[in-house]
Amino acid sequence: MPELRVGAQRHVVSTSTNLLDALLDAGVAVPYSCRAGSCHACLVRCLSGEPLDQQPEALAPDKRVQGWRLACQCRLVDDLQVEVFDPMRDGLPARVLACDWLAGEVLRLRLQPERPLRYQAGQHLQLWSEQGVARPYSLASVPGEDDWLEFHIDCRQGGAFRDAARALRPGDGLRLGELRGGALHYDPDWQTLPLWLLASGTGLAPLYGLLREALRQGHQGAIRLIHVAHDPAGHYLVEPLAELAAQHPQLQVEYWTTAELQPALAQLRLVSRQTRALLCGHPATLDDFARRLYLAGLPRSQIFADRFLPHM
Repeated sequence: MPELRVGAQRHVVSTSTNLLDALLDAGVAVPYSCRAGSCHACLVRCLSGEPLDQQPEALAPDKRVQGWRLACQCRLVDDLQVEVFDPMRDGLPARVLACDWLAGEVLRLRLQPERPLRYQAGQHLQLWSEQGVARPYSLASVPGEDDWLEFHIDCRQGGAFRDAARALRPGDGLRLGELRGGALHYDPDWQTLPLWLLASGTGLAPLYGLLREALRQGHQGAIRLIHVAHDPAGHYLVEPLAELAAQHPQLQVEYWTTAELQPALAQLRLVSRQTRALLCGHPATLDDFARRLYLAGLPRSQIFADRFLPHM
């Protein structure tokens, strides 16, 4: 049976045991959330040996070369020595520039990393609190336009990271973990095509960044942005979006509540089958959006969705 080593600890485990489960059973404090290879909270570095990685594409090639693996996606098939991601050692230091409340319970967090971070609109970044709690959040900022990294945190529900975020003040420190790209992006080849941005809750954050990136690149096609919230008080960024719409006649912004969602979807009609649709937010709402778009005639290959993780 394989031997798992973490520091001075040695544990014999059954072959094909999930690495995250083995570490937790051994009393090793490994943060985790989704167990699906999406949140990247359970990063470990392999110092000796190699596990069976069931989702190698989930990590960037450079991370894999450095020995990093997602514990939740690995199984022990041979002796293995690992070290857990340490935000104090492996994370990028950042400080809070500003934190303020937008409409409802949405906390806008602006961070200044210790050194410049190269990123693209639509990507998300792992944030580590000083208490060692990790959570991935989408970037709402645009590289080249904003001098900070911006995140929108929905604090309506509880959660370890949300509770820590509520207490943040300018000057406080955080650590930045892995930067990742998901399904959301803006392709310059789309400049003349209709673009639909469909968000629920703080799924608006990355779409706000992508909208500004598209406009910065001179997008010429019509843009339709729809934001779904539980109630009218949940709609935020209303003024900045109104300013953008006033400056760019091709931009149309709509606000729906959850109660209005199904009737509004029933009325949704495509103007062009060349439309590109970017979706972000709660999985159930995104499924409703995607289903309606597909039934309206939009190919699945032109629908790009980034689903939120469970609360933590």
